Amino acid sequence: MRGIGTGAYGDGVTGDSFRILHVSTGNVCRSPITERLTRHALADRLGDPLWGGLIVESAGTWGHEGAPMEANAETVLADFGADPAGFVGRELLDEHVIRADLVLTATRDHRAQVISMGHSAGLRTFTLKEFTRLVRAIDPATLPPLDDGMVGRARALVRAAAALRGWLLAPTAEADEVYDPYGAPLPFFRSVGDEIQQAIDPVVTALTGVPART
Repeated sequence: MRGIGTGAYGDGVTGDSFRILHVSTGNVCRSPITERLTRHALADRLGDPLWGGLIVESAGTWGHEGAPMEANAETVLADFGADPAGFVGRELLDEHVIRADLVLTATRDHRAQVISMGHSAGLRTFTLKEFTRLVRAIDPATLPPLDDGMVGRARALVRAAAALRGWLLAPTAEADEVYDPYGAPLPFFRSVGDEIQQAIDPVVTALTGVPART
């Protein structure tokens, strides 16, 4: 089995895989934090070497192509023991959406922008917090067993979440948003990092069948 890819195209990934694409505005704050915390959570559960065919990457609707992540974002990742090294910002392109099996956005506006690009993205694009809320309502016993492969389980999880979307609504519109910390002081970045970590944890648990280590 393969590990989590670097997110760069031409990364040598072959065969069956499942791509998770995190989207925010500049791809220097929220989506880099979400990408690297997701990878870190997967590594925590699956050990090293990583496996399962899962690829985690990110891009921005107004992405700063080639830019490093914000210094405060790097600090947030360090707080969680996640690795910020080697990150390079990307502008969201059609090919990113086409290749993604699951798109998780910071806000509803980002979700709308991804869906407006076409490529039948509607059923596989959610805000991060929306997807978390839906995943919490899915009985893990209804998903394919991990013995059948993580890729199939991940695809079933997305289908189940999409089926629930019209029935399990957010208590408020703002409940599905992760607000932009760009230009804010470190404490606000840390609060955003905590929000993202709390949203990622049940998703990765559902994908892997393994709870976070305590």
